[in-house]
Amino acid sequence: MGLRFAIILSLLGLAEFYSFILVRSMARNLSPVWRTSVIVGYVAITLLCWAGFVFFRQIQSSAMPHLLRNLYTALALGMLIGKVLILLVMLIDDLRRLITSVVAAVAFHNSPTSDGISQPIERSAFLKNMAIVLAGLSIFGFGYGVRNRYNYHVRKIKLKLAGLPDAFKGLKIVQISDIHTGSFDNHSAVAHGIDRILDQKADIILFTGDLVNNVSTEVDEKYQEIFARLKAPMGVYSTLGNHDYGDYVQWESEEAKVANLNRLKGIHAKMGWKLMMNEHLVFERGNDKIALIGIENWGAKAHFPKYGDMKAAVNGLKEKNVPFKILMSHDPSHWDAQVRTEYPDIQLTLSGHTHGMQLGIDSKIFKWSPVQYIYKQWAGDYHEGNQCLYVNRGFGFLGYPGRLGILPEITVIELV
Repeated sequence: MGLRFAIILSLLGLAEFYSFILVRSMARNLSPVWRTSVIVGYVAITLLCWAGFVFFRQIQSSAMPHLLRNLYTALALGMLIGKVLILLVMLIDDLRRLITSVVAAVAFHNSPTSDGISQPIERSAFLKNMAIVLAGLSIFGFGYGVRNRYNYHVRKIKLKLAGLPDAFKGLKIVQISDIHTGSFDNHSAVAHGIDRILDQKADIILFTGDLVNNVSTEVDEKYQEIFARLKAPMGVYSTLGNHDYGDYVQWESEEAKVANLNRLKGIHAKMGWKLMMNEHLVFERGNDKIALIGIENWGAKAHFPKYGDMKAAVNGLKEKNVPFKILMSHDPSHWDAQVRTEYPDIQLTLSGHTHGMQLGIDSKIFKWSPVQYIYKQWAGDYHEGNQCLYVNRGFGFLGYPGRLGILPEITVIELV
């Protein structure tokens, strides 16, 4: 872990070095006053961005005006990614210069120029310009992505899964996940997302965790009214995600933390959502049955909690002879780590958590996001034998107040 951190820190240091060299080169032909202003301004903005990354836990971002917070976050992330792109391009240029120097030294025995001094090989103007363009596109892209934070995308998928009873064929499930109410700044836009969910005419609505960023008070009365509009013939059911427990907040006492979680549970109930805490329900149509299982957060990654208890959740279910089971589990890493290995009779698992990192390429032909290097299953459906996992890309957003390539998702699953 220490070595990995050192490598990342070294790469970021190199990115800053190359970026500064590039900015200084761009300002070289300006007047002294303008050149100094550009360099000082660049350094000031860089320090401001890094201060946000280093002290983000101490900053009360929720108290900041939403517009200022959005602009700052987009700028900081855009500059960070832009500088990483500059690093890649400039390293290519330095490699080119090194190879050219070696070839020249071997071919011409490093012959001096007429004044007896070897001339350094200039940086490629093309590559320098490419680095500048890529950095600019990064900053622009993250700024543009802010506009997509409420651009809800309805994804429809049909799943043919073994064991589905005839009476439940055609069952329409709407899944949403990762609302993160504390990040929202527009009640009307969120209400429009709820309208789109209701337009799907689902038989059942399932929410797979992270209603808040940190504290229950994020779900104010207005948002409670908006979310309470969600209705379906078979009901609305929910689970908890890692952010719902208040683990990322410094509480004055353990009692205050417990009270916060209890209030959040009460909000689920007030909105008409059945919060499933390591338990199951059985739905019947005639003689046919399916089961819905909901567990608390269970993450296979070391720093995420394992509050979920599958044994408690399925206790007594075997005796009910239910041929088809749906599991709501917030963290998709749970599927490989426990569900597939210990519960092969659970045909469908619904998760969220990753948000698709809110950044990437998401098309039918090609799908990529940085989060795939952390999570094997990070967006869409995955199949192993008779089991299927669907990972929702998230309804809300966290950290970066936008979506760049990975849009907020409303999933419509039809069982066929």
